[in-house]
Amino acid sequence: MLSALIFLPVAGAAVIALLPRERTALPRLVAALFALATFVLSLALLAGFDPHGGYQFINSTGWLTPDLSGFRLQYKVGVDGISMLLVLLTTFLTLLSVLVSWNIELRPKEYFAWMLLLETGVLGVFAALDFVLFFLFWEVELVPMYMLISIWGSGRKEYSALKFLLYTIAGSSLMLVGILALGFSAGTFDIVELGRMGPLTNAVIPATAIFFLILAAFAVKLPVVPFHTWLPDAHSDAPTAVSVLLAGVLLKMGGYGIIRMCVSILPDVARQYATLLAVLAAVNVIYGAFITLRQTDLKRLIAYSSVSHMGYVLLGIAALGPVGLSGATLQMFTHGTITGMLFVMVGLIYDRTHTREIAHMRGLARHWPFIGVGMTVAGFASLGLPALSGFVAELLVFLGSFDRYEVWTILAVIGIALAAGYILWTIQRVLHGPPMAEWQRLPDATRWWERVPVGALTLAIVAVGVYPQAVLNLIEPSVRAVVERVG
Repeated sequence: MLSALIFLPVAGAAVIALLPRERTALPRLVAALFALATFVLSLALLAGFDPHGGYQFINSTGWLTPDLSGFRLQYKVGVDGISMLLVLLTTFLTLLSVLVSWNIELRPKEYFAWMLLLETGVLGVFAALDFVLFFLFWEVELVPMYMLISIWGSGRKEYSALKFLLYTIAGSSLMLVGILALGFSAGTFDIVELGRMGPLTNAVIPATAIFFLILAAFAVKLPVVPFHTWLPDAHSDAPTAVSVLLAGVLLKMGGYGIIRMCVSILPDVARQYATLLAVLAAVNVIYGAFITLRQTDLKRLIAYSSVSHMGYVLLGIAALGPVGLSGATLQMFTHGTITGMLFVMVGLIYDRTHTREIAHMRGLARHWPFIGVGMTVAGFASLGLPALSGFVAELLVFLGSFDRYEVWTILAVIGIALAAGYILWTIQRVLHGPPMAEWQRLPDATRWWERVPVGALTLAIVAVGVYPQAVLNLIEPSVRAVVERVG
């Protein structure tokens, strides 16, 4: 079932490629059907998943067994509680992204085919249990994202797409060196076996070097300051649905990689440099928040707020405890839904006004109540309002990190106040005040493919905020296994 889940979107992309080009309505229907089938299959996996059962739905087969190497490369996939949550998030947001893209007119066949291929790449990253296979899926994700930004984006789309590609490939190149050094030192690329081994005493290069080589790719993807500059450009020039996927799931590949690869496989080095990660996390939160306050473009504002909020993920990981790691994992999920909804709302506003400049907007809530309510809910969740999902995740991160990093946690908490400032200020400028005459006759979001994604994301944000234990029950046993590994 897990392999079917991973490759079902590829089958959808192949079907779309065979459709006649003149039937412009068919690609979106096929994409929606395959995205829905993938989401339903992820729910079926969730229904059969035992949180206390470790890695499950494992599918393993020999892939490449060179006689001279002494080890084998394999196709091996499986999920634990952490990866199961992120698989569910990926299928959910991909389905909503297809709906958000319902009115795409430029080359819809290629657009939806690339989007489904992107889903396969991300699902493969979260499910891979062989480090080389993990790297292959990591690279597969690059091409669809580059194409989606460079063809269907706006502004300096080619520049932003190329910048995203170069940053990610630079990090991936370092990660590949680390993977090879780790595999040759341990005699295996099996992630499960690597997670059980002791310290690397006879590594071909120092274990610390391997740790930072692997961390480099994840630091770019998370992103960690100063490797973040590709993100605002990619967000501002990407189409709405691509921004949803970029913020919702691609950034989570960085946090997931740090937990799964750096912390679980090299726990002794992770303990040694955990304080450095906490410092970088605090810098992310504060720097990202101050830069967000200066933005005049609504999409870039949300992009820089992502830099700040992903700092909480890094802070929870640096705590190396069950509460902090649970908060980091939950923050990845809640950030995906909250920021995804913010980008959907910006897309709805841009479709009507054809501008993202905050100075050109005022009083939109009076004439567009649905858009106004949706953006307010997403904004309140982003600033950490209780009863919404953002509050729970950030609270767990702070509870888990304060005992170990008082100063850096206090600085991160200050980021909450800054977030309240830029979110409330943005809502006041965009949604309230005297309405501008040029937007008064434009319609609110009334079409089903506009309302369904907003409603689904709102439900997810409120549900996790009211009853977060449902998600914590899924991830806590896997988090405790990581903590036991770290010691």
